Amino acid sequence: MHIIATFSIVAYDAATQSWGVAVQSKFLAAGSEVCWARARVGAVATQALANPRFGPLGLAMLEQDLSADEVVAGLIGGDPGRALRQVGVVDRHGQAASFTGDECPPWAGHRTGEHFCCQGNILTGAGVVDAMAAAFERHSEQPFAERLVGVLEAGQAAGGDSRGQQAAALLIARHRGGFGGYSDRAMDLRVDDHPTPIVELARLVALHRELFGT
Repeated sequence: MHIIATFSIVAYDAATQSWGVAVQSKFLAAGSEVCWARARVGAVATQALANPRFGPLGLAMLEQDLSADEVVAGLIGGDPGRALRQVGVVDRHGQAASFTGDECPPWAGHRTGEHFCCQGNILTGAGVVDAMAAAFERHSEQPFAERLVGVLEAGQAAGGDSRGQQAAALLIARHRGGFGGYSDRAMDLRVDDHPTPIVELARLVALHRELFGT
């Protein structure tokens, strides 16, 4: 059993019409499993004893204009391992929903707010997701990528993953937001194995800004 001991945020930025996921985990290359987003559709994070099918299935449901609550209910309702799952969803309208199974390793839980949800498992305590939610709400003036990385920084400062750090990732989808306007991947940055992955992710975001602008 490989538990993705993780804290993540799934969010929507109305100003830029962007959807994003940011994650930190004591799990190699966590971003490759946790982060899913599609422009004009929504975003999904799947973690704990992660069901990787939740990513593509969740996006397919969001594509049908189901709400975040409906998507979470559909994913969990059809999964016999739901007690060990954790999932966060933001839909195309910015509505957010999250689920934490009763058997997720403690501390595990989530917080939802306007245009975002934060979730985590094997955390040092509830203060981690509380700090993440507060950081997202407090820094609405920041560019979306920096705001999401700031949420990870706040979670880590509040204790983070009780097993330590290893990987971090950021995925942002925006219509024609990719290189040259040829794709919707505005940012897709991953730190797969690093002693301070959030610090490294922040460096990559700054480098991305320097090379490609907004």
